[in-house]
Amino acid sequence: MEILPIAYIRTDLPDKFGIPRQSGLVPALRGEIEFLPAFSQTAALRGLDAFSHVWLIWGFSASQKEEGKGWSATVRPPRLGGNTRIGVFASRSPFRPNPLGLSCVKLEAIHTDRQPMTITVSGIDLLDGTPIYDIKPYIPLADCKPEAAEGYTASTKQHLLRVIFPEAMLSQLPQDKREAACELLAQDPRPGYADDPQRQYGLQFAGFDMHFRVSGDTLTVTEIIPAPNTKENHYGKDL
Repeated sequence: MEILPIAYIRTDLPDKFGIPRQSGLVPALRGEIEFLPAFSQTAALRGLDAFSHVWLIWGFSASQKEEGKGWSATVRPPRLGGNTRIGVFASRSPFRPNPLGLSCVKLEAIHTDRQPMTITVSGIDLLDGTPIYDIKPYIPLADCKPEAAEGYTASTKQHLLRVIFPEAMLSQLPQDKREAACELLAQDPRPGYADDPQRQYGLQFAGFDMHFRVSGDTLTVTEIIPAPNTKENHYGKDL
């Protein structure tokens, strides 16, 4: 079976570092799904506006490009410290036999009055330029299972940092990007095994490099500068 993208998503995250580990963790983070010409048909979205959330089926495109990285029967989730191994099918690792991702996102707007058509979604966890293979409505009756066992994620889901983002630096970001930037940093972008308060990290977001350090449970932004405008995306244009 061959599957082809129906769309690509535009986001403010050009690099893998800092992308939320799951959808819904950063509600303010938005993306714009842009349909390819063959699928940019109003009839294909008829009735979708009656739903508040959708499932996105997408491809780990950046992981596929990493040479020498195939799938492995076991993986080491960063949130478990990077040393504990679990089965790949008990994880959401990108290095899978079929590198497909699944995200539940909030449907913010449908734009059928333009070509190509676009859909605005929030709570995303996708790299800019990620191929979208399918979109399905989220149905609470079938998809919501409050009694479901959480596995190892029960011990990692509350890991949040206190963010110190000096106002002079935060004000350099566009007004509509500031909330998402703070939520992203609070998720702790570092690998699970990293704990060096002297090390400075950099996260690219919305055209800026946000540099920060982490000490204990506090993340402090130390610098924010414009990011290089040279990265190629899947549309063949500079970001």
